[in-house]
Amino acid sequence: MAKKRERTARRIEERSARKLVRDRERLAGLTTGGSPDHPIVVSSVAVIEVRAHAMPCHQCESETRVGDHTVDHATGLRVVDVSCTRCAAKRQLWFRLVLDEPN
Repeated sequence: MAKKRERTARRIEERSARKLVRDRERLAGLTTGGSPDHPIVVSSVAVIEVRAHAMPCHQCESETRVGDHTVDHATGLRVVDVSCTRCAAKRQLWFRLVLDEPN
């Protein structure tokens, strides 16, 4: 079989890279913290931004920068906007505050 042209090979590689990005976006939505249906459970508000900063980018696994930290009053969940310092991919992380107080 003849060798593929350089342009054809590059287009195939670009398509597979786009497919990988779509798959990673979908997986990030299904994992813990990726959607309001699967929030990360925390016991204190103080740890939310620390936990959000500690999570790597869902695309390139690089360090992330924490943006806005808001409360969704309809659901009671806390939403943190994070963005990657390398590839600038944006993501929202969802947290549920559960207090561990004695009775």
